[in-house]
Amino acid sequence: MKVVNNLTRLLPLILTVFAAAPATAGDAAAGKAVYDGKGACATCHGATGAGDGAAAVALNPKPVSFSSAAFRLDTDGDGQIGTDTDLANVIKNGGGKYGGNVAMPGRADFSDAEINDLVAYIRSLKQ
Repeated sequence: MKVVNNLTRLLPLILTVFAAAPATAGDAAAGKAVYDGKGACATCHGATGAGDGAAAVALNPKPVSFSSAAFRLDTDGDGQIGTDTDLANVIKNGGGKYGGNVAMPGRADFSDAEINDLVAYIRSLKQ
């Protein structure tokens, strides 16, 4: 019983440590390859991430500008908009799931590593 009591007291501390651990940093160069290739992100978000891709003229609302870091969503309810987790959630599940642009498709076909790389590349676009 003493072991259970000790674990019960330690569990909140353990969970806090894991919750505060940063996400695995991605590789921006690998993310650029996904952005320009398989992801076709530049079609809407533009080559420089300014939200001015060829398809952007037909979209309302317009795609997010990564170059100005104009993120709009808090997908995990932590009170912070545009965290790495928020970006990863939108990439994986699409914008519509979180009240964002329904034209932003979910990419469940991307691996976690590809998503982390893509987030790193998106972060690198901020001017």
